[in-house]
Amino acid sequence: MELKRVVVTGLGAITPLGNSAEETWRNMLAGVSGAAPITTFNTEKFKTTFACQVKGFNSEDYGINRKDARKMDLYCQYAIAAAKQAVDDSGVDIEAIDRDRVGVVFGVGIGGIKTFQEEIEVYGRNGAEQGPRFSPFFIPKMIADIATGHISIMYGFHGPNYVTTSACASSTNALADAYNLIRLGKADMIVSGGSEAAVTEGGVGGFNAMHALSTRNDDPEHASRPFSASRDGFVMAEGAGCLILEELEHAKARGAKIYAEMVGEGMSADAHHITASHPEGLGAILVMRNALDDAGLQPEDIDYINVHGTSTPVGDISEVKAIKAVFGEHAYKLNISSTKSMTGHMLGAAGAVEALACVLAVRDDIVPPTINHSEDDRDEAIDYDLNFTFNTAQKRSVRAALSNTFGFGGHNACVIFRKYAD
Repeated sequence: MELKRVVVTGLGAITPLGNSAEETWRNMLAGVSGAAPITTFNTEKFKTTFACQVKGFNSEDYGINRKDARKMDLYCQYAIAAAKQAVDDSGVDIEAIDRDRVGVVFGVGIGGIKTFQEEIEVYGRNGAEQGPRFSPFFIPKMIADIATGHISIMYGFHGPNYVTTSACASSTNALADAYNLIRLGKADMIVSGGSEAAVTEGGVGGFNAMHALSTRNDDPEHASRPFSASRDGFVMAEGAGCLILEELEHAKARGAKIYAEMVGEGMSADAHHITASHPEGLGAILVMRNALDDAGLQPEDIDYINVHGTSTPVGDISEVKAIKAVFGEHAYKLNISSTKSMTGHMLGAAGAVEALACVLAVRDDIVPPTINHSEDDRDEAIDYDLNFTFNTAQKRSVRAALSNTFGFGGHNACVIFRKYAD
């Protein structure tokens, strides 16, 4: 069976750096940090008091009226907004396509944690005396798959529709699934990405309890500092990213603009620890090799890696080891960057937003930076002869870009995009 080719024809994003893909991209290239004190709850007694939150979001801008918004968790609203942007950007005439062959596949790491917390708080206050009195929208607001349901209802898309959940690898897994569905001929187009809105008391408190978050409360903008010796954990973030993946001939037939071609995906498991990556990066090595094999590419064909790079003490080191193991001498010719230094860690949405950054790096031949590094903040365990694209975006030819995401549970996923050539 001859596999179909898959291209990217639309982009959308709601992130701490901007409420569109292009605004997010401009701020990435400018090295802007999205971190600031948390504004949505009282952090006085929390170890971490800051995060990378979405700013200026209005659900009504995306066709969600106030009444409907009250029936949706914030993560769902972000997903719908990013999807609408991507569909609009793709220029597709909804009435002119076979909507039975258009699907929605999103990644969500946690889902409606805010809704869950609020409903349980109400029950805790009143349940003993009044009995259980939950909102009839509690379950439909909370469940992780509801966002794809809303998107399909909005457009009448009857194709494959589901959510992938693999912690921080969730939306990369979603993109991989969407890619495979299209190249196997099971769909013409997939609206694919990821969403998360876990900057809540439960989200921040839970990650604090694990000692996973940075506590640089006096300097939030510089807290996410991948590959620096003083890194002390990741910065929580929220938002959504969406890519329209489309079968090449379907895209050409309707005259679609093409950002890039998706050419490979890889998956693996560390099989090591529930939260820590393998210290030698064994799962990361395997996932990158799997993606390269799937794409039919050699290590020398990759020019840019958007790394998982969360700014955790162990994770950054193991990923560097993995890159050197896979790419050998070519590792020193790559550009490497962690856009989480600017966006923070968007959990289930991270992979989609970082894939979007890879697509735009391929389009524009420029690599976004890893910010917040200084020469006097070097870790002896990290090889600084590698080009981490510290602090300033770098122009270069980007023929192909690879994006890594690794999740709690040892889940690893990787996707590759390259310049489209007919």
